Amino acid sequence: MNFLQTNDAKERLHYLEKIAENFRTRAHIHDQEGTFPFENMTELKRSGYTALTVPAEYGGKGISLSELLHLQETIAERDGSTALSIGWHMGIVHNLFEKKAWDESILRWLAGEVLNGALINTLATERQTGSPTRGGKPHTTAKKHNNKWIINGRKSFATMSPVLDYMIVTATITETEEVGSFIIPANKEGIIIEETWNSVAMRGTGSHDVIFQDVVIDRNFLVEKMQQGPKQANGWLLHIPACYLGIARAAQSYSIQFAKEYSPSSINRPIIELPNVRQKLGEIELEIMKSRYFMYGAAKGWDESEAEERNTMTPILSAVKHEATNSALKIVDLSMRIVGAHSLAQNNPLQRYYRDVRAGLHNPPMDDMTIEQLAAFSIDQKK
Repeated sequence: MNFLQTNDAKERLHYLEKIAENFRTRAHIHDQEGTFPFENMTELKRSGYTALTVPAEYGGKGISLSELLHLQETIAERDGSTALSIGWHMGIVHNLFEKKAWDESILRWLAGEVLNGALINTLATERQTGSPTRGGKPHTTAKKHNNKWIINGRKSFATMSPVLDYMIVTATITETEEVGSFIIPANKEGIIIEETWNSVAMRGTGSHDVIFQDVVIDRNFLVEKMQQGPKQANGWLLHIPACYLGIARAAQSYSIQFAKEYSPSSINRPIIELPNVRQKLGEIELEIMKSRYFMYGAAKGWDESEAEERNTMTPILSAVKHEATNSALKIVDLSMRIVGAHSLAQNNPLQRYYRDVRAGLHNPPMDDMTIEQLAAFSIDQKK
């Protein structure tokens, strides 16, 4: 079977569950060794998964945001690093064809590349400016020369860099000081991947630095100029909370199984029968219910809305991410309290989940920006 051979969402989910079981067994190894899950990416590409968000009119399936989140959550339950990595590709493709801000000829060419297995991510973060969501202008530059562009600069946190085929790079155009997005083939001369990723969380994402040294690209690879003013709402960024909720659900499953099986001699029965353990399990389920209903409610609203209404949803989308990532932290913490000191063993997945969900606080939008955004939204609503 191939993901592109069926129109049934349930079949696609079941097929992914089969493929992703291999991810679960590899996750610990990649975490311990800080290696990139090349095998997982190869399997996702071969299965057609990476082309699901290409619209049907271009040869893909054009799956809804809601289905994308279910699939991404499923991957994250097995391996959070793989889910977050491929989630950027899936979401960016979804967004590009939904917004259609690029020239049609470029989109059609890109669709063909993705259908053939190409992987894409945006490289926007720089160490000097921090997260692009805070508005810093890129230090990476694009200069015109002989009807070409010459790109120079350095990007950090370039997730999935070891396997990218195309990089969407933000750069300041030297002649005009405008900020543009350039699509750059990853095999271009002058591109260097410096293996800087040494995080304690999401260790398998390959989020290294990428250096551009006099990289020459065609003139038409300037695909978009950044507009001033409020940014458009981006529903595809919900792949981030979907990832962390998937990890949280993995922690829940582990703690329940442990509580069913663990029976210390002091009580002579499984600890799942103890009131204090059941209290924690109930709190975990409450957190998961709240966050998932919120996330999928927002995704359903996005899927059923037109562009004008979607652009009013930014506060909701930001709030979903805030709620989901902070709930994931609480869920993993409660799970570890149930399992106790066993959860700190290096071969116990809970300690990996604990580190991985922490990374969600540093994915966009950050909590302080979300709370300020919600404050402004509530004040505006009361005018």
